Amino acid sequence: MKGSDGKSIITQPEKCRIVPVAILFVLICGFSFYMGGIFCSERNRFLFISGQKSLEPSKDLSSVGSVQMKSISFPECGIDYQDYTPCTDPKRWRKYGSYRLTLLERHCPPIFERKECLVPPPDGYKPPIRWPKSRDECWYRNVPYDWINKQKSNQHWLKKEGEKFLFPGGGTMFPNGVGEYADKMQDLIPEMKDGTIRTAIDTGCGVASWGGDLLDRGILTVSLAPRDNHEAQVQFALERGIPAILGVISTQRLPFPSNSFDMAHCSRCLIPWTEFGGIYLLEIHRILRPGGFWVLSGPPINYQRRWRGWNTTIEEQRSDYEKLEELLKSLCFKMYNKKGDIAVWQKSLDNNCYNKLARDTYPPKCDDSLEPDSAWYTPLRACIVVPNSKFKKSGLTSIPKWPERLHTMPERISMVHRGSASSFKHDDSTWKKRIEHYKKLLPDLGTDKIRNVMDMNTVYGGFAAALINDPVWVMNVVSSYSTNTLPVVYDRGLIGTFHDWCEAFSTYPRTYDLLHLDGLFTAESHRCEMKYVLLEMDRILRPNGHVIIREHGYFVDSIEAIGKGMRWECHKQKTEKGDEMMKVLICQKQLWYASNKGSR
Repeated sequence: MKGSDGKSIITQPEKCRIVPVAILFVLICGFSFYMGGIFCSERNRFLFISGQKSLEPSKDLSSVGSVQMKSISFPECGIDYQDYTPCTDPKRWRKYGSYRLTLLERHCPPIFERKECLVPPPDGYKPPIRWPKSRDECWYRNVPYDWINKQKSNQHWLKKEGEKFLFPGGGTMFPNGVGEYADKMQDLIPEMKDGTIRTAIDTGCGVASWGGDLLDRGILTVSLAPRDNHEAQVQFALERGIPAILGVISTQRLPFPSNSFDMAHCSRCLIPWTEFGGIYLLEIHRILRPGGFWVLSGPPINYQRRWRGWNTTIEEQRSDYEKLEELLKSLCFKMYNKKGDIAVWQKSLDNNCYNKLARDTYPPKCDDSLEPDSAWYTPLRACIVVPNSKFKKSGLTSIPKWPERLHTMPERISMVHRGSASSFKHDDSTWKKRIEHYKKLLPDLGTDKIRNVMDMNTVYGGFAAALINDPVWVMNVVSSYSTNTLPVVYDRGLIGTFHDWCEAFSTYPRTYDLLHLDGLFTAESHRCEMKYVLLEMDRILRPNGHVIIREHGYFVDSIEAIGKGMRWECHKQKTEKGDEMMKVLICQKQLWYASNKGSR
């Protein structure tokens, strides 16, 4: 045999290879033993099923027992972490640019920077005031931030009296009260009165007084505001028992599917709607359903009377208004109504307007490569998302009115793999039975002791639908890695968001009374480490709050062990069917106060 240089290569007999192969085998075994020792000794590490993706565990887990875990205990974080929001942490803002406020977007810490400690409540924290009284007042020590009180005192957002913050219902554009403001809006939009409008989004929500008022009008609002080191707007909203989430329209899409909200609102939210090619208004257009309303109050609306108070000139405001009108027209919005400080536009009811847009129109129509519902770390693009013309019954004038739409099978269920009328009906029926069982296991469910609820991995929103007559609101979360069912949730008149549970949720600590989890670890244990998911649940759960975990028995003992290390009190229960494989774990977070004052 010859090598590449033409010289002969003398091959060795097979016998001569035995020695080096044997040595190599010994080395590999030794290295494997060494690495195994390191892996097994890693403190607090939980071993997951590699590649386990099935939502039905019986095939892969039926023949195994449970994951065994040693006793574990988590230390306390320092008191300066009492309002810690890992993915929107002001301490990390300097790492990101201020262009288009990108520093306020989600920037989650790498795994080696994750905190493995328990976030403490503020000194003097008390169990929150119960709904509906909480809409008008909260304990000062629970959200001890005075900035809004001092800066907005003339606008009556809130005021401090003794041990409480009071919420008179004022705002920048409605200093005389949100009720009067909403009445004026309702006069302009009669659809707010008859169940046509059910879901809304408030961008730049303040302390969510608008969303709070609309609850009495049968309208469920997602109040949206960025993390602020002083204002804590979203924290105030959630402390009051009003739906809210941390977020900002910047360079990424909002975590909602297209054609979701019936109405969007901005009351002097200071978003530069006409800048950057109108990209922010394009995002509002994407998430509004056909026929949905966009409501704007504040600059440049009513500039003829208001410009003097805006530190500008009447010429500048006139120019801004004309640019806004031109942009809205190019997006197929039409002026619906206008009076005083409030202007209302309506998104096109059908695709006729979009079909007439020329190829060289700006903004252009999005090409087919951009998925309309992709909304988890999806960059904003300056193009128009045209609604899918095959869905004729998803527009605001075609979808059933509230509350009929809650139990009407949404047209967009056809987008879901194996989605059908029978699967929808079965899901509804199943959750009615499960909620009945949950209320026996957790008597507080259905009372005023539980207000803010999250279903951490919903499908059709059946859990929320079964609680619709209780004094709760539910944030329905659909995994960014699972089948997209969130359009179905919104078409039912419920609210929700996309999320990846390998990361922190976009909310402040202590903002939910109840977290519900159905098979999340079975579905995503191959991606997300249980320890960090449970620590995140502890962060966002209020002291004395509850967790209902419906999970395969394989995981339950480990969840209970970690829960004990987080100072939860847990007990295992059977499912409503007495299933031996699935278990229900009921846990309650205990109220404790920080024993250390430093950082961790």
